[in-house]
Parts: sequence; C-alpha cells; structure tokens
Amino acid sequence: MDIRLGYDVKKLFIIALFFSSLLHAQTVTIALAANVSYAMNELQTAFYKKYPDTKLRIVIGGSGKLSAQIKNGAPYDIFMSANMYYPEALYRENMAITKPRIYAQGALAILSQRPRDLTQGIKIVVDTEIRHIAMANPKTAPYGKASMEALKNAKLYQKIKPKLIFGDSIAQTVTYTMTAADLGFIAKSALYCLKMKKFKKDKNWIEVDANLYTPISQGIIITKYGSNNSAAKKIYDFILSKEAKNIFKKYGYNTP
Repeated sequence: MDIRLGYDVKKLFIIALFFSSLLHAQTVTIALAANVSYAMNELQTAFYKKYPDTKLRIVIGGSGKLSAQIKNGAPYDIFMSANMYYPEALYRENMAITKPRIYAQGALAILSQRPRDLTQGIKIVVDTEIRHIAMANPKTAPYGKASMEALKNAKLYQKIKPKLIFGDSIAQTVTYTMTAADLGFIAKSALYCLKMKKFKKDKNWIEVDANLYTPISQGIIITKYGSNNSAAKKIYDFILSKEAKNIFKKYGYNTP
C-alpha cells in the first residue's frame, strides 16, 4: 500500500511539473506585415535560442488590414507594420503602449519569371509584351502605395493603369507575379527566400529607383492588448536589437 501511494505521489508531481511549465511558457501574438514573413523564420530561430519558453504566434497580412483588426479588438500583442503610418495612428488613438520605432527600411523590386531586358528600369512596364502587372493594394499595403508613387513619379501610371492587378498584401502580390502577371512590384525581401533564389538580378529582377518613392520605414509597437503580456517586451526588444538588424540586412533591408 505504501509503494502504491509513493507511485501516485510521484505521478502527481510529474503532472504538476508539466502544468507548471505550461503556465511559465508565454505566447506572444504578432501581427506581421507580409513583406517581413520571408525573414521571420530566421528571426524566430534566433529569438527562441534566447527565450525558449516564449512562443510566437504569427498572423500575416497587409498592414492596413492588420491595423483595422487591432482597432476592432484583435488579440495582437505586437504589430510589425510595413510603414510608420499605421503604428503612429494606433499610438495617437491610445491603442499602443510604445511609441512607434523603425525596425527596418524596405525596398521595392520589379520581378519577372522569364528573363527580360531590364536595363530600362521601371520603364519596362510600358513594353507591349507586358500585359499584366501585379501590385499590392495601395489603399491597405504600404508596398502598394510605394509602387503607385513610383509609377506616378515616373509618369507611367496612366499609360499602364489597365494592366494592373492588385493583391491584398505583398505576399499575395508575389503569388500573382508568379502565376498571373508578366511583371510584379514586390518587396525586395521576397527575393531572398529559397524558392526565389533562382531568379537573377538584371535578368529577372531589378530594384526600383529609390528616388521614385518615399522610403519605406517599417514600424513596430506593443499594442494596448499586449500591455498585459510581459513576454511582448522580449520580442519587441529583440526585433530592435543588433542581432535582428543583421538578419534583416540579409533579406535586403536597410536598418536604422
């Protein structure tokens, strides 16, 4: 009888340890701009080495849509936007507990699946062989807004307006570029994922002249919802760290 009692106590102790570990493990939900998704795996790996007991839940989308979801009470602890506008608006409306800070600056690229003469730069869009051009929705996706700005500053928008097809996010725009369009305006960061490395600079892709659009400064905040999650500060500080900046650079970003 004593042996059986000792076994039961040991079993209860193991169960208690298990549930204690669950209580100590914290989950942080990040609303993530789609362009950052290409770098996020490496960022997560580096973060988990420092904080193995903190788990990250990633929700990917266009920054405008994610911002609207936060306003409507979505349970996101961190917002990593593709611009500063949406984080700043949330901060002004008391929906963030930290002032927006720039974690990276993105760049625009033009991608074609098939090799083309890209020496003419953005003017390739008026080529008669180009019938469909993918672009992120400029109303909700900062990279779409930058793409539209570049076309208008190059005085090409009116000429190619009928060719445009819009994705809800830059990730969907990449998909359209690979399936339904002849060219696409994408985030340069997308070119650093494994499936895109087969594409060659100046043959399949070129950077868009940075003078044609406002710099794409990307901002991070801890939301008001995240104020109750002590682990949110861990990922927030990590994203702004030198280690994270070095990872962002590997994916084509500039860092402040």
